[in-house]
Amino acid sequence: MKYIGIQKQIRRNNRKSVLLLFLFPLILVVLGIILTGSVEVAFLFICLSAVWFVIAYFFHNKMIENATSSEAMSRRENPRVYNLLENICIAQGMRMPKLNIINDDSLNAFASGINQETFTITLSKGIIEKLSDEELEGVIAHELSHIINRDVRLLIISIIFVGIFSFIAEMTMRNVSFFGRSRDSEGRSNLPVILIAILASVVAFFMARLLHFAISRKREYLADAGAAEITKKPYALASALRKVSADPYIEAVTRRDVAQLFMHSPQFTERNFFGNLFSTHPPIEKRIELLEQFV
Repeated sequence: MKYIGIQKQIRRNNRKSVLLLFLFPLILVVLGIILTGSVEVAFLFICLSAVWFVIAYFFHNKMIENATSSEAMSRRENPRVYNLLENICIAQGMRMPKLNIINDDSLNAFASGINQETFTITLSKGIIEKLSDEELEGVIAHELSHIINRDVRLLIISIIFVGIFSFIAEMTMRNVSFFGRSRDSEGRSNLPVILIAILASVVAFFMARLLHFAISRKREYLADAGAAEITKKPYALASALRKVSADPYIEAVTRRDVAQLFMHSPQFTERNFFGNLFSTHPPIEKRIELLEQFV
């Protein structure tokens, strides 16, 4: 994929963030009216969802740390990693993000955060120990590109909204009686109303998922290209991806939404038509092939 420039990527991702913040609540409002049949109740429905969004938005880093069993990485114990990141940040004229580590021998990494105070790069113990300096530099530059391009903020917003719709769809199907008994007071069947409620929640959930997938698949290609631009060593990242593909499974990660953050998440991906349609990551073989074209 042709590298299009950091500033252009930032502007593009900022526009997508605004679009998400408009489209997801709009779908949520329509869904609330369909499910409750009342604008007033739908408004309350939206307010509760907004509270969920705000909590998840501001506390997502702690949630992610708990979900991945990651912890802060000290400079004294990992000077090699700190030096690699610091050199890249100095060259890019940017503030260093925080560094976290996952105590797992597998090879993987991810970036997270919504602003300078929360931007974090998390590396597994395995990826630190098993990659050369050039390879690890490529991985760090890849994750740093996600931060520079504001991919991480965009992804966090979309993940939160998809989580809200997922919860609504699940609760709707589990508690259809909330929308009415099988028959109303006049003996008429409420089955059509119940079916419409279920259908509306499921359709809204899939719309949210498709919006999320549509904006996230290219982010890995762009981060790979950004890393190649930053380090001038695309071959090093390609080599790192080969090693990652051989052992990427982080045992602590059991949630699909959290797995989407990692640079490679095969445990939740099926390589078929539908798997590719609903995948947030492109095939790692394709990413390696594109990186090799830079050489």
